[in-house]
Amino acid sequence: QVQLVESGGGLVQAGGSLRLSCAASGRTFSSYYMGWFRQAPGKEREWVAAVSGLAVSTYYADSVKGRFTISRDNAKNTVYLQMNSLKPEDTAVYYCAARKGNTLATVPGRYDYWGQGTQVTVSA
Repeated sequence: QVQLVESGGGLVQAGGSLRLSCAASGRTFSSYYMGWFRQAPGKEREWVAAVSGLAVSTYYADSVKGRFTISRDNAKNTVYLQMNSLKPEDTAVYYCAARKGNTLATVPGRYDYWGQGTQVTVSA
């Protein structure tokens, strides 16, 4: 069982930055692929970024590539999402998720554990 707790959301102006954190419980954190997803009102949950267990590989949705950076610190059981050059269309609830194994997945159903989400609001 893995418990995930996100933090770092908030209100920011367009062009600003935020860093989200996701703290995980458990002693096998490095065996999980970690992903960030987001869900805006009335829209489906969409994949944003993912990082492999040992942080060798990172992947990004086209909509955030070049602006967002995913990273992890396995010693702290924490994954981060640095978000720069934020746009109003980035406004959503952001969720971190954990997937057992060593392959990338971009579909919510392929992830095993989820956090409660943190709100990010970008004003124009």
